[in-house]
Amino acid sequence: MVADDRQHYAYRGNQPKSTQELMDWHAGTEALEVLEPDLPIVDCHHHLFGTASDRLYYRMDDLQHDLDSGHNLIGTVYVEAYESGWRTEGPAALRPVGEIEMIVDATAKPGRASCKIAAAIVGHADLTLGASVADVLEAEKIASQGRLSGIRYRVASDGGTIARVIKSQPPPHLLADPTFRHGVAAVAAAGLCFDTWIYHTQIDELIGLADACPEATIVICHVATPIGVGEYRRRAGETFNDWRAGIVELAKRQKVRMKLGGLGMPVFGFAFDDAPRPANAHQLVKAWAPYLETCFAAFGTKRCMFESNFPVDKQSCSYVELWNAYKLFSKGFSADERADLFYRAACTTYDLPGLQAVGDAAMGV
Repeated sequence: MVADDRQHYAYRGNQPKSTQELMDWHAGTEALEVLEPDLPIVDCHHHLFGTASDRLYYRMDDLQHDLDSGHNLIGTVYVEAYESGWRTEGPAALRPVGEIEMIVDATAKPGRASCKIAAAIVGHADLTLGASVADVLEAEKIASQGRLSGIRYRVASDGGTIARVIKSQPPPHLLADPTFRHGVAAVAAAGLCFDTWIYHTQIDELIGLADACPEATIVICHVATPIGVGEYRRRAGETFNDWRAGIVELAKRQKVRMKLGGLGMPVFGFAFDDAPRPANAHQLVKAWAPYLETCFAAFGTKRCMFESNFPVDKQSCSYVELWNAYKLFSKGFSADERADLFYRAACTTYDLPGLQAVGDAAMGV
């Protein structure tokens, strides 16, 4: 892996380069060929946040630029991040409703007709409120105008390297907290998915949550992120084996689904963010294949979906090369398997039958 060749690589967070620095870094690459440009894709995980005056931003225009870069994006799923658009006043529990209002307003304007941006929305709600979070979920459903499909709560927490880098950490062992589990149960009762981001060190706790809340559809972001930086760099083999064993056990819970992506985040330790230029698709596949293969083998294609995690994964590669990498990786798969990975699993998870029909028509399956 790239990380093994960079002994002096220093982890500087998952977005070490500012947006302007990223623009300069990516500008130095040659024009990229788009592989299989007709293959339909639903990007099941992207964000929007910030303004041009911020160090980090990814606005609708920036997303539009990536969607127009050559791949056949037929729709996207917006996922909460960075308290983007949150209300700045009123009850604290209802402030995340502002993010739903923001994305609905942003997508109400004329845009790219061939791609349904934010066809589904995954918002945030404070699940430590327990069962009483139901009122917040109802407010978000109303604000979404029928597009709210899930709630994400990021619990990624580690007692070592990562805890010293990330500014805000969730409380430890939150997935095992009874009140939090009541919150997850409320999400399921509202007919929504529970999305979460964990590190590999928390897989056992997520298994416990899945067993305690069997009615919940749980969507794991970023392949349950095996940490590859800090003290974990010295035991990469052990980390991979522990993560793989956890993935196999998680997959036994039939309502758990996996997002294949996020691998462009520097926390994985591939060190593409430290290279002179962004990685190409072949480099990405070489580094990412063991993780993608493990998830595919454990969950099958019907419970796995490719994600971009943009703009965060832009720290390693372009939008074009990210999807090129997924296409190269899956080239030997059947048409049905590829349909699952590129759009069907996302459509079934987030209740997007119309987009699935569009994808199936394009694939001829």
